[in-house]
Amino acid sequence: MFAKIADWFKPVPDATPLTDEQAIKRLYRSWRIKMFFSMYFGYALFYFTRKNLDIIKPVLINNGVFTVEQLGTIGFVIYLTYGIGKFLSGTIADRCNISSVMATGLFSSSIINILFAFIPQISGMFGAIGLPITATFLASFLWGLNGAAQSMGFPPVAKGLVHWFSPSERATKWTLWSSSHTFGAFFVAQLISLLLWLKCGWQMAFLLPAAMGIIYSIFMVYYMADTPKSVGLPAIEVYRNDVMPVKQEKADMSQWEIVKKYVLTNPFLWALAISYVFIYYVRFATLDWATTFLNQERGFTEAAAASAASAMPFLGMPGGIVAGYLADRWFGGRCTQMNLIYLAILSASCWGFYKVASPNAFWMTAVLAAFIGFFVDGPQNLAGGVQASRVTIQKAAAAACGFTGMFGYFGAMLSSKGAAYISTHYGWKGVYVSCIYACILAGICIATTWKKEAGTQTK
Repeated sequence: MFAKIADWFKPVPDATPLTDEQAIKRLYRSWRIKMFFSMYFGYALFYFTRKNLDIIKPVLINNGVFTVEQLGTIGFVIYLTYGIGKFLSGTIADRCNISSVMATGLFSSSIINILFAFIPQISGMFGAIGLPITATFLASFLWGLNGAAQSMGFPPVAKGLVHWFSPSERATKWTLWSSSHTFGAFFVAQLISLLLWLKCGWQMAFLLPAAMGIIYSIFMVYYMADTPKSVGLPAIEVYRNDVMPVKQEKADMSQWEIVKKYVLTNPFLWALAISYVFIYYVRFATLDWATTFLNQERGFTEAAAASAASAMPFLGMPGGIVAGYLADRWFGGRCTQMNLIYLAILSASCWGFYKVASPNAFWMTAVLAAFIGFFVDGPQNLAGGVQASRVTIQKAAAAACGFTGMFGYFGAMLSSKGAAYISTHYGWKGVYVSCIYACILAGICIATTWKKEAGTQTK
């Protein structure tokens, strides 16, 4: 049994190399399109089965299912398991089949969502047999498992992006793909807003995304490939005659030696990882708690709060893409400059959103929410993704992105429990002021990679 499971995750062996140049060109174009959009919509659905909880928070609070503090605990748990899982999945994904890892993660997350919808009933069943398991404990446990399942989403995508797209085009392609998470966050908000308007009950916010995830996970198994060589195509750097930014020193290095040298002792990766703590704090302190802030503090209805907050991920989509395009166009693929510009404007947007948000200024509230989404997505996509892949070797790309991602979700943990604590004891003003400080600290960390990206520092 375990041997079959191991075979399921093994990378696909290299196929017989194709020699017809026209066939190679045609198939490369076809496979790149299929891989890009399969990973794009697949990762968007990971958000459908994770961010749905954040959108439905006001309903859960108003219906007495959970309190703000309890939801903060649940969010803390998923970010803890997701962050650690992301690094572990990253170290494994470099040696695994892309489609197997992604499909397994999405399918598992979907099953957990189904169970989450019936937490009151499950908790009652435990109570009936004399086991005092509270709904909060059960929710934290299930959502913690969901974090582990969710961690299987991004690392295989990171592997796919570095194997199917070369360094000279990667900032644009990576940030274009990265809009998938804002695409997913936006449309799951719209879906749940519609379900609330139709009065379908909060359980449908988990059941419907779960059904979508199960269907798509089956699709990924049969539609996606692994690496170009697995379908008989040459490696991407050979096909595009591109130079890899960092080359592996010895061909016979073990996976642990690669991770240790090019990830764990890489000072530039550490700088990006620490910056990611602060970037993700801002990202999730604003995104996860926006509907709660608007509903509980500023008097928006539940549906109006979900609608206004959805502008945040909606404008995040072009925000990340623009950052990647400008990094390629203006700075030769270097990301430090774009990150610093975005972080400066992001800090101003956070303060503006806090000051202006009001039911009487719905559209201005939505515009400022959109500004936050636009300018947080640049650093979020570039610092822990494109930059991380540029300061390490191709065979460690998924591990490097998993490493920065783990630190990012330490920041997300702080945003979940920390924002709940700050809002309770210091008000929502304290939350948005903390976001401004986080932007400054992230910028300081990212600035340390300036010389490295300019090619004037090698160690």
